[in-house]
Amino acid sequence: MSEDDPAASVSHTKPPLDSRIGRDDPFTFGQRYLNNEEDVFKHNAWDHVEWGDEQVMEAQEKIKKQYEAPVREFDKNLYNSQPAKYWDIFYRNNRENFFKDRKWLQIEFPSLYEATKEDYGPVKIVELGCGAGNTLFPILTQNKNKDLSIVGADYSKNAIKLVKESEDFDPQYASACVWDLSNPDLELPENVEPHSVDIIIMVFVFSALSPDQWDSAVKNLEKMLKPGGHILFRDYGRYDLAQVRFKKNRLLDDNFYVRGDGTRVYFFTEEELRGIFGKVFKEKEIGTDRRLLVNRKKQLKMYRIWLQAVFESAFSNAPN
Repeated sequence: MSEDDPAASVSHTKPPLDSRIGRDDPFTFGQRYLNNEEDVFKHNAWDHVEWGDEQVMEAQEKIKKQYEAPVREFDKNLYNSQPAKYWDIFYRNNRENFFKDRKWLQIEFPSLYEATKEDYGPVKIVELGCGAGNTLFPILTQNKNKDLSIVGADYSKNAIKLVKESEDFDPQYASACVWDLSNPDLELPENVEPHSVDIIIMVFVFSALSPDQWDSAVKNLEKMLKPGGHILFRDYGRYDLAQVRFKKNRLLDDNFYVRGDGTRVYFFTEEELRGIFGKVFKEKEIGTDRRLLVNRKKQLKMYRIWLQAVFESAFSNAPN
């Protein structure tokens, strides 16, 4: 994720049914195009696959069925009242099963790796929802900047424990702490002062929040970023395979679900991101990363949709 060129153009053309799926292309993303439908099972994945009316309607029909058996109110309150508990269980049960190679970060968000160069100068990076350090550690591994500081924050104490116990954790440049992005008291993570952060990384993090937590989260982000600082964002898009495959007793609210392990997930549209972040931050880029994955053996097609964005602090009166 990330933009190679922040000035890349963004198309505002709307596809059928007033959906933005499959139109914007401000980021690099993949470059394997399906030009002939007969070739679809020749590779395991295709990039930039367009959606038509029929596919959108099929996804909407599947989601409509989910409303017939939503999560019971008692269970809904349980999942929403203690989300950190379920992430703690997740990281306790999945200590070793993490995707550690995030080379795409370097392609899509080159500013992140520019900051690791020897002559870059002082820079402070915060990875929110750092989990087991899947972004933090690749940055540390490549870092040659003696003035770089990176903070990993997650509201799972087990995740932070994994980070600190890793042989790749270097306290000279990194720190890690338990912190809730949506805390209403606007308390910042350890080692983070107001308006001190150059780059905030949020990779599949905001979707774990319920919609009523978004405002507090945005206020915390605003308090953290220095003038001209950037948020690098990637998360789930509306009608992604993960959303349409949910069955009974998983729907918490509109486009908001609970997985089998108790963790929550929301599926966004570009318009929603603009509504959430646009009141406070400048939009530098928003794009849709869409992939068609295929199971050649079973002749199955699976559509993945992720949203990616870069936002800039509009705050101009913060102290240096």
